[in-house]
Amino acid sequence: MFVAALALFLMTAPAFSAAAHGSAQGEEVARGPTFGARALQALIDGIQFGVIIAICAVGLSLIFGTIHLINFAHGELVTIGATFAFFLNASPSGPGWHLIPAALGAVAFGALLGAAIDRGLWRPLRARGTGLINMFIVTIGLSLLLRHLVLVLYGTRPGSYAQYDIQEAIDLGPAGITPRDLIVTLLAVLTLLGVAALLQKTRIGTAIRAVSADRDLAEASGINVQRVVLVVWMLGGALAALGGVFFGLVEVVSWDMGFKLLLLMFAGVILGGLGSAYGAMVGSLVIGIVAQMSTLWFPVDLQYAWALLALIIVLLVRPQGILGQRERVG
Repeated sequence: MFVAALALFLMTAPAFSAAAHGSAQGEEVARGPTFGARALQALIDGIQFGVIIAICAVGLSLIFGTIHLINFAHGELVTIGATFAFFLNASPSGPGWHLIPAALGAVAFGALLGAAIDRGLWRPLRARGTGLINMFIVTIGLSLLLRHLVLVLYGTRPGSYAQYDIQEAIDLGPAGITPRDLIVTLLAVLTLLGVAALLQKTRIGTAIRAVSADRDLAEASGINVQRVVLVVWMLGGALAALGGVFFGLVEVVSWDMGFKLLLLMFAGVILGGLGSAYGAMVGSLVIGIVAQMSTLWFPVDLQYAWALLALIIVLLVRPQGILGQRERVG
């Protein structure tokens, strides 16, 4: 409320001044959006961008928390979700589904893909005692494989979904938002609240938190760790696919969209605190807002750089992240 009131004040004050000047000169001078209006619009866009990053980053954080794997291929799960929904919805060779069932199909496909990757690749590697560094190198190779597989199947031409393409913005005073973007933001927030409720109120959520806190103790307590890890991979794949659909809806669908978003996902996870799902949500929201607000003063091409600078500044003050816990080293 304070930001909205401040934005309205900054917007109306120059307007009165311009009207007075126009009456003195006998003509009205047309002005563009004031700084306050642009700031409020950037804040709205930043919140939307941040919650989309958060949906994608939560799975990345949960995977790291349970098996301590830095999954460099997580961005490709985002791309696959977006392109699979595009195939179901808008591709000439697809079935032409409406976007809502196409998005649900993409989420289900993302969950199955996450389960297949864990059962077919990561579980055998864990059983063989493969080191984390070696597994990290494997994630880079998997990322390159999946990205170029999408390139072959989807192509280089960006696309957009068949529904909700062109809409008039809803007037919010000095700012505006289209119904599509508003619904995406609300659905993203509800999804994050649903993930939080799952982690806090369900048995599988309690098991996930127990494995993240102490894997050996959780296994000694009778928790099926392998089953928990499988559920985490399915949840991470589903959330990544949903985030990809949302990102493709507000931007465009492209073969490398997940890779472009990957750095911001990592930034959100690190900023919030490694292994903390709630930290990933908060950190991603901060990253999204900083990235969009920076465009008020600097070129759009540098918005990701300023988001990473914010990450560095916060880590200098709080090395464990916003919601992370201090760990003793050595």
